[in-house]
Amino acid sequence: MSVATFRSSITLLTVLAVAACGGKPAPEEPAPQPAPTQPAPTPAPAPTQPAPTPAPAPTPAEDPAAVAARTTAAVLAEVGAVVHFDFDKWDIRPEDRATLDRKAAILGVNGGLRIRISGHADERGSDEYNLALGNRRAAAVKTYLGNKGIDASRVEVVSYGEERPVSMGHDESSWFENRRAEFEATAGAMNLRLP
Repeated sequence: MSVATFRSSITLLTVLAVAACGGKPAPEEPAPQPAPTQPAPTPAPAPTQPAPTPAPAPTPAEDPAAVAARTTAAVLAEVGAVVHFDFDKWDIRPEDRATLDRKAAILGVNGGLRIRISGHADERGSDEYNLALGNRRAAAVKTYLGNKGIDASRVEVVSYGEERPVSMGHDESSWFENRRAEFEATAGAMNLRLP
């Protein structure tokens, strides 16, 4: 072997040895990290007594006279609720029975209360006929209240026929408004109670 070939072989072996031993080190794989741990739960504090709620500041008592006046006004508003009638009829309509039942209950708990029922008619018909029809309407309401236990001596009836219309129109809606029974307290309207 020639010296040149020998030197080439030595150089080649040196390069290979250096490459095998001296290059970059192989990257190390990172060591496995331990799984993160949940922080230990903080123990609940020992139960304590809740702080006492301060009592509300006392409010001045409402004037009993003001309460009585408000209640009386509410009762009189219910007593004054109007009921209506169909054309040429004096029968109590089913939708008005609840209103009359409420009136009976009010009269029941307010023994000194007396009322007047006024019967009304629309403009159709003669004056005499409408006065008689208004009277039959008021009497029908009185009878209804009597059937609910209200003494007849506490209920007065009157008829105004067509003399006191609440609606001045000449159509069915106006006539319906005028076919009515109205109520007013005539005695015992102080310090009333709700049922």
